[in-house]
Amino acid sequence: MLQGLFRDRGTDRRGLVTLPCPLYCARARFASDGGGDVTVSPGWRTKARTAARLTLAAHGLPPGGHLEISSDVPLGRGFGSSTSDVIAAIGAVQDRYALRLPPEDKARLAVRAEIASDSLMFDSTAVLFAHREGGVIEDFGHPLPAVFVLGFGSRPAEGGRGVETLSLPPAHYTDDDVAEFAELRAMLREAVLAKDVALLGRVATASARLNQRHLPVPQLDRILEIAEDARAVGLQISHSGDVAGLLFDRDHPALTARSTRAEGLLRDIGIVETWKFTTNG
Repeated sequence: MLQGLFRDRGTDRRGLVTLPCPLYCARARFASDGGGDVTVSPGWRTKARTAARLTLAAHGLPPGGHLEISSDVPLGRGFGSSTSDVIAAIGAVQDRYALRLPPEDKARLAVRAEIASDSLMFDSTAVLFAHREGGVIEDFGHPLPAVFVLGFGSRPAEGGRGVETLSLPPAHYTDDDVAEFAELRAMLREAVLAKDVALLGRVATASARLNQRHLPVPQLDRILEIAEDARAVGLQISHSGDVAGLLFDRDHPALTARSTRAEGLLRDIGIVETWKFTTNG
């Protein structure tokens, strides 16, 4: 919903606010076996294995065991697939040994396991999360206002192949950008407190515009025209993937008509891969 550079006690910190998506999930099971290392299946889920190893080591537990991951989260698209695996792995070790891990501990472990993480471990309130540090810049105290999301693949020519997050260099922001991010942070705080869906949409759209030069969304201007035509409250983009979403007031009586119109207009410009979900406010 928002990603940029934020001033925090005299220091500029990279941060983001994650949009929760209930369409997909990852599950993990951990069995200790007394061996000397953690194995994982499927074998390529190495970030999850690293997360399990780190969790065991952080609590002085036996280092061996087998981790099983099952997930339907699309890879490399901005749905948080790596973080989902990592948080599931940490949770599986936690359950096996009856550990009590606050979200802050999980966040630090997640960033160590995957370098940059989403804030999925904070599931009760919206947070501005330092995704390369594993710390909270600001806890907004409440969930994001509930929205209906018409999601879509923003780069249809690439066939939904996604973007390798860690291959992207960190975005360079100017002093003017930092000042604008400060304003958006204040607006988001107000939107959360007031449950103001329209203001939330303005924040997401502004963030999308600011980050356009770092990971461009093709046809952005046309997509924003569609948002206005269909009376969406805003546009959110996955700043490290290839997905985006038009945001609508979940409770508006014309929601179905508006989202259906938006879907048709997106189809007219070649965007046919869509999905829908509602967040819990």
